Amino acid sequence: MNVLVGFFLLAVALVYASVGQAGGTAFLAVMAVAGMPAAELRPTALALNVVAASYATWRLHADRAIDWPMLRPMALPALPAAFVGGLVALPSEVYYAGTGLLLLLAAALMITPLAQRSDLKKPTAPVLALLGIAAGLLSGLTGVGGGVFIAPALIGLAWASPRQAATLSPPFILGNSLTGLAGALAAGQTMAADLPLYAGTALVGAALGTMLGRRFLSERTTRFILGGILLASGLRLLTRG
Repeated sequence: MNVLVGFFLLAVALVYASVGQAGGTAFLAVMAVAGMPAAELRPTALALNVVAASYATWRLHADRAIDWPMLRPMALPALPAAFVGGLVALPSEVYYAGTGLLLLLAAALMITPLAQRSDLKKPTAPVLALLGIAAGLLSGLTGVGGGVFIAPALIGLAWASPRQAATLSPPFILGNSLTGLAGALAAGQTMAADLPLYAGTALVGAALGTMLGRRFLSERTTRFILGGILLASGLRLLTRG
């Protein structure tokens, strides 16, 4: 059973990494279906996010694809917010329902007319900071890293193209997952015993997905894949709740 879970985590990491995401939402869904105790779900998903996002960030930075000046105003304020969110352990019903609804909202943003605009606007640093704080807090609370919150917002508000949002997400996810994990562990939650196996499969999936996304996916394809992932994950979490 553990090997089967690892295979599904590899597939999840591959698909998510192809659109700049670590896979936290689907990591949660896979592990929940496998019967992992609720107290282990969030810290284990955050740890897998760290693994997948670390590889993607390293690869994108090596390719000089990350817009660091745009990322910093979002990422730095998000770090303490993610830690605070990680300290809060929500009741399971609230956790699944709240996270599922947030993902459905993000999916809706991806299919709005705004998501198809090409006339990008440049947001101010304070506005980016507010977005980062909100995404960081939600990241710590839910265990999904935050990329699924900032990418639809950036694209839907015409602040970034789908491709640019996909390159901003991994380093944002990495920072939030690290601090969110620290908060979750401080709150007394524990990671799964099979984390080494799961982390290895997530790393392989992230490597394959990052290569696929950078070389073969168009902006339009990236947007629709991300929207579909958000929709499926949101519905799955609502059903789980």
